Amino acid sequence: MKFLRGLKRNNDRVWFEARRGVFEKELKAPMLALIGEVNEAMAEFAPMHVRPPQKIIMRIYRDIRFSKDKRPYKTHVSAWWVRDGLQKTSGAGFYFSVNPEEVVIAAGVYMPEREQLLAVRRYLADHHAEFRAVMKGKKLRSLMQESEGAALTRAPKGFPEDHPAIDLLKNRQWGLSARLPAERATKATLVKDVVERFKAASPMIAMLNAPLVGKPKKPMF
Repeated sequence: MKFLRGLKRNNDRVWFEARRGVFEKELKAPMLALIGEVNEAMAEFAPMHVRPPQKIIMRIYRDIRFSKDKRPYKTHVSAWWVRDGLQKTSGAGFYFSVNPEEVVIAAGVYMPEREQLLAVRRYLADHHAEFRAVMKGKKLRSLMQESEGAALTRAPKGFPEDHPAIDLLKNRQWGLSARLPAERATKATLVKDVVERFKAASPMIAMLNAPLVGKPKKPMF
């Protein structure tokens, strides 16, 4: 936490490189270890999201190519469990991050590509009752809250305004999140905090990915 607070005040390469050893030992190594433990648990309920920890941890470097903000580093450490087969386009997945203010545990599909957005909307139009049932789950609601995202004011193109799922179809992203006090990151129960919420959200993630995963090819013979 001390390193991340310092990085927020001194977000430049000279400061970071002088303390790279601290970052590697106190932040990156523990994050990789946590990802490994979470992976072991996810093998039971979301095996298609399990990959080597090095592939799941997110880079500390910011993408500043198209941003006016040229600060080179993120001031948090994070991980993203994408579904196998959707690495290049993301899809719905599980997210975890730590910063000096809070721990964030989330799941959903965020800022999907245009084709993915349309596919999810079409799927929800046909399966909105099942999706609502999953989202209303008592266990899930006790652990996470629905994420707020900018919704359309009108029905998206191709969908009628009186569709029974119009509230879902107007969304541009779907997901849930939990924001916990930063000190939870240093507790022995952190892995449990993450796994419990990921497991509760896994049915939702499976539904959101259903229209994005290619159907297996039928054998020719």
